[in-house]
Amino acid sequence: MVILSEKIPLQYSKKKEMRKYKIGISIGDINGIGPEVILKAFDNRVILKDITPIVYGSSKVLTYHKNMTKVETQYVNTKDVDNAVNGKLNVIACGDENVEVTLGKATKASGQFAIDSLNALVKDAKEGLLDAIVTAPINKHAMQLAGWGYPGHTEFLGRAFGAEDQLMFMISDSLKVATVTGHIPVSQIGKKVTKEKIQTKINLLNTSLIQDFGFEKPKIAVLGLNPHAGDDGAIGKEEVEMVTPLIMELKKKGMLTSGPYPADGFFGSSQFGKVDATLAMYHDQGLIPFKALSFNKGVNYTAGLSVVRTSPDHGTAYALAGKDQASPNSFRQALYAAIDIKRSRESYAEMNANPLKK
Repeated sequence: MVILSEKIPLQYSKKKEMRKYKIGISIGDINGIGPEVILKAFDNRVILKDITPIVYGSSKVLTYHKNMTKVETQYVNTKDVDNAVNGKLNVIACGDENVEVTLGKATKASGQFAIDSLNALVKDAKEGLLDAIVTAPINKHAMQLAGWGYPGHTEFLGRAFGAEDQLMFMISDSLKVATVTGHIPVSQIGKKVTKEKIQTKINLLNTSLIQDFGFEKPKIAVLGLNPHAGDDGAIGKEEVEMVTPLIMELKKKGMLTSGPYPADGFFGSSQFGKVDATLAMYHDQGLIPFKALSFNKGVNYTAGLSVVRTSPDHGTAYALAGKDQASPNSFRQALYAAIDIKRSRESYAEMNANPLKK
């Protein structure tokens, strides 16, 4: 199971024989709180005993943000992953070293720097140099100003790692919510939610719960697309004609799926606590209740990739940039989750290679 706690998990303090994981970190939007939460997350040096973190960005940018905080985080420049120093926060230079930081604003320069950071991070991850990656928040408008052609991290990483499909999966210690559609306009949701799409996402979710989180027979709840889950066809036919038949088909195949549930009542009555994960039909249907219940404690995980990728559950928070008010909790949880998911994948692979262990 992934451990998500503001305290240092027990496994970090006692299993010193475990190898250090090399975690690549994109710097995100340099005009937001990304660099600040990175620095704050490593102000507690305990986590450095078990991972070797590598930020793709600029020591000058980190110093700029550090000067506006009370943290004492130390970092060193390294030319590549192989030369990263254990016990230190490492920085690999990429992008314009003299980039201008304009706190609280979306600029072409900040967008381009975030793109350069991501590209360098992905290159090393694809070459197998990193055990997992953690991405700091980006501003989509700034990225578009710089010519980025993706709606978000999830879609970019799916293309970069050659995934046929990927899953936006929000996780915390008490709630796991995935979505069928991601960063698309509300006007397009109805066209994008198809039976085939829902089945693909359920399959991805089920596989992730088994391989990445250690569930043997995951219980998955599926939300309805329409208000009141269609009210038996009175407010929409999608549930009657598409979602319910699919759930019945999957049950016959042995998958523990249930629903479709009305989203408001499902979260309002805490039914989510009776299942291992919930599949929402669209972004806000899943992320609004998740953030209401788990904000600053949750993690954005991209399931379906060959690499483990996590991110904090918040954005660039321009209004807080440079004020030393940003909380590092969610970023720290993203680091913990990345390590635990990586270990879970390794354990799953080992058990399948040796059935006697399982």
